[in-house]
Amino acid sequence: MAEGFTLPIQVIESDGISAWLTEDHSVPVVSLAWSWQGGAGLEKAGEEGTTALMASLLTEGAGDLRAREFADALRDDAISLSFDSQRDGFEGGFRALRDAVPAALRLARLAMTAPRFDADALQRVRARAVAGARQVMETPGGQARRAFWATAFPDHPAGRPTGGTAESLAAIPEAAIRAAHARQIRRDGLLVAVAGAINPAELRALLTTLFAALPPGAPEAPPALPPFIDFGSRVVPMPFPQSTILFGQPGLAVQDPDWEAAQVMLRVLGGGGFSSRLMQAVRVQRGLTYGISAGLDVLYGQALITGGLATQNAKVAEALTVTTAEWRRMAEDGPTEAERADAIAYLRGSLPLQFTDSRRIAGTLLSLRRNNRPLDWLAARPARLAAISRDRLAAVASRLLKPDGLSVAIAGQPAGL
Repeated sequence: MAEGFTLPIQVIESDGISAWLTEDHSVPVVSLAWSWQGGAGLEKAGEEGTTALMASLLTEGAGDLRAREFADALRDDAISLSFDSQRDGFEGGFRALRDAVPAALRLARLAMTAPRFDADALQRVRARAVAGARQVMETPGGQARRAFWATAFPDHPAGRPTGGTAESLAAIPEAAIRAAHARQIRRDGLLVAVAGAINPAELRALLTTLFAALPPGAPEAPPALPPFIDFGSRVVPMPFPQSTILFGQPGLAVQDPDWEAAQVMLRVLGGGGFSSRLMQAVRVQRGLTYGISAGLDVLYGQALITGGLATQNAKVAEALTVTTAEWRRMAEDGPTEAERADAIAYLRGSLPLQFTDSRRIAGTLLSLRRNNRPLDWLAARPARLAAISRDRLAAVASRLLKPDGLSVAIAGQPAGL
């Protein structure tokens, strides 16, 4: 990390479960995050949103506590407990004051082992999810995202909405939700990360208390991500004065040795706010959009290079022409030495901001574990970044960026397209 900043990580094991721990007693708070593989990636076509509904219902009553009683128990001890279904995984986590950790453990264990799935709770959560899905699809952004992913991966769960559609959510039976719970919440395949005011002995006991009662076995692995389909452009007509544009192309594997070099290169191209080339060319110099960005989007152990912007319908063609030109310029020449230095200085200097509270620390540790990073990944990152030369960045840009292969989904009424 940045010079003078360290994040000591301990590996704690108990009953076959390992956790990464960053111990810090300066504030009496404990944050715990855990995950499994699976999530929406295990859903069948037509059952999109089943795992997301299940995740929402886990905190809507468990054991002998109905929804309101469960919520009251969380509130009384200021416990934050949540579950989330993702494209290729499923996460749980809580944050609590140190004195409230026993209560947090009891409620989290109940949620995972004895969810009620009461009919009234299901009706309420389903109605909220259906309304949200409909609202998303009423916007150009929602339509552009749906078109992009569905066209890039038409026969894979990655091409389907993680949270489901209004139609799929309305049709999901309770039995499917219970089946999703049974396949996802398991004793094995767990990745755990912890930060805050807890010592190793206490964490070992916590791991046993929280997870020992889960059924044995691990969730199935979701299907491997197939090759990205280069679909050119796809327009979803919508009567809006602006169009929303999502563009992308294949990227690289999370374990690729050029991963960090790609991060640096893409920060120069599209991830550096007003300093990025895309922002300068598309917004500052031509006023074609309020904002444009591009970066790595990780799913199923792979990363696509994706980006987006919104602009007036009459300016869509020009905005895409300028974007493609900057894509090509980076692919052909790479960044300048000054751009390389600025990007690396930012990435090194901003690292401590990711670790300002226990929840963010636990979340970052869990992401490292999901990406199969070694224990010293963070400690060695500044030296790895500093060693990336301009020539290497130019080679990575030439290898990855495909200006003639950008796939573009547009929702709106773009002129001339």
